Amino acid sequence: MDLIGAALSNPMNRAILQRLPLLGAAQVCLVAGCVYQAWWNRIAGQPAQAQVKDYDIFYFDDSDLSWDAEDKVIQRGRALFADLDGLIEIRNQARVHLWYPQRFGAPYPQLTSAADGIARFLVRCTCVGLMPMGDGSLKLIAPYGLDELEQGLLRPNENAPSLHRYRDKAMSYAARWPFLKIEEIAED
Repeated sequence: MDLIGAALSNPMNRAILQRLPLLGAAQVCLVAGCVYQAWWNRIAGQPAQAQVKDYDIFYFDDSDLSWDAEDKVIQRGRALFADLDGLIEIRNQARVHLWYPQRFGAPYPQLTSAADGIARFLVRCTCVGLMPMGDGSLKLIAPYGLDELEQGLLRPNENAPSLHRYRDKAMSYAARWPFLKIEEIAED
């Protein structure tokens, strides 16, 4: 499975990943839909960027948990990516526990890294990210591996804080990529 190759076949992903080191943020990664949907689109015979609604960038800086500090990074990103045609959302994973409960109605643990945030998506196979390294290579972050993504298997992530939203998310994916298989949440 060549997830990195599939992701780079989306010109937006490629442009963002080339510029990410210039953002000047620690542990900066391109994550989620724009990465894994490129693989699903390849299987479906669609362009890599088809149905990508946004481009999520995670970073981790626990030295200043204020909104002002995060907003400065967001504003640098806005300038850095101004010429790109797509919605780019930048979030400091060190701050998620501060706003998540109010927004989504569920507790959220204080994270220890950007990779820790990637590991909390609702669907296990969607827990992927690409981190540019100093030597120009990309580090693939996939805490649960790539087997389920390759198999098109949607399974609930027991580490996700709002697991009650899993079924709607999985159904949304399966409606767009009908080859995906949904595993239901086990009843206690």
